[in-house]
Amino acid sequence: MARLIRRSLLGAGLVGAAGMVAWGGWRWRTSGSGLLDFAYGTDPRQTLDIWLPQGKGPFPLVVDIHGGAFRVGDKADTPPSPQVLAAGIAVVRVNYRLTDTAIWPAQGKDCLAAVAWLQQTGAAHRLDPARIALWGQSAGAFLAVSTALSMTEMGMPPKGVVSFYAPTDFSTEDADMAALGRTAAMGQADGADSPESTLLGYAVASDRVAARAMGPVGRLDAWQGPLPPILIRHGDADPMISDLQARRLRDAWLKADPGAEVDYALVAGAGHGGGGFEKAEVMGPTVAFLQRVLG
Repeated sequence: MARLIRRSLLGAGLVGAAGMVAWGGWRWRTSGSGLLDFAYGTDPRQTLDIWLPQGKGPFPLVVDIHGGAFRVGDKADTPPSPQVLAAGIAVVRVNYRLTDTAIWPAQGKDCLAAVAWLQQTGAAHRLDPARIALWGQSAGAFLAVSTALSMTEMGMPPKGVVSFYAPTDFSTEDADMAALGRTAAMGQADGADSPESTLLGYAVASDRVAARAMGPVGRLDAWQGPLPPILIRHGDADPMISDLQARRLRDAWLKADPGAEVDYALVAGAGHGGGGFEKAEVMGPTVAFLQRVLG
């Protein structure tokens, strides 16, 4: 499967095993500056929306992956960032299969297939496929960082990645919350019915080694080679995912590539998302980061 997706990413054409569909199979409708519901695969969840800024393009783009504990959520739940669009950057919002129908690594394969689709067809929609960044929130940030690592392994690194309040090492989530004297609002990640365990198809506590290995921090343990720039933000009052998870990602990124660009900061008083992440002190540096890495 990885070889097939790699071939598509490298320009060998769309491939059925990666969930691709032919040009004539697109399902889409227009709404203002949005091109909605392009199918990048055959599953009903394998769709994406393209939101274009003002101008002629071709535009750099950020692939925005929604959160929702891997169980719920949709690309249409929130509008694309007006600050990003105003900066001349297109926003592509991606749906992926949820855990009620598929377990890992289906979600990671979906995100890679969406990127491959954009690299193959983006120019037809005034996008510049050579200038792609990834951005996610919560579970979506886990997927954004995971996809960035996969793209980099394939020799096609994104220009940058933005991680907002992500779980980054399932095996240490509960210990990290305990270290801060907190109890996770959604319950322990170790539990058999937790979002993390449901994604994996087994209880995190039953195989911590495997649970760590599949996530960003675990993958970085044995990393060799350069990494793309990353911006990491996490609320220091997050009741669901400890901000120590963000620090773990930062430390692992720099250990794997000491020369990597890492912009890391905690958002004072912020919880798991919410208004704290919409303030100028968060969005300003985030948009500036995207503008710079996307050129």
